[in-house]
Amino acid sequence: MSVQQEAGVDGEALEVWIDQDLCTGDGICAQYAPEVFELDIDGLAYVKSPQDELLQDTGATTPVPLPLLTDVIDSAKECPGECIHVRRVSDSVEVYGPDAA
Repeated sequence: MSVQQEAGVDGEALEVWIDQDLCTGDGICAQYAPEVFELDIDGLAYVKSPQDELLQDTGATTPVPLPLLTDVIDSAKECPGECIHVRRVSDSVEVYGPDAA
């Protein structure tokens, strides 16, 4: 089963955000998907906008580009802080991360 089928996203838009209160600063997310995640000078990970701008507001989200879906999901699965949340834009249901059903 592909990641897209497993997530049930068949063309559905997904977004990702990081809970900095739980971030351990390991940087695994930035290694998997540097186009989406970046460590800031404070040692915590943040998501980046499609224009490559670091989004530091609490709860800031960014779209998950389909070509990077597997990398973003792997980041959420491997994150030691369990702080990466991937959810559907349409209904805000988390499909990967600590609050996924």
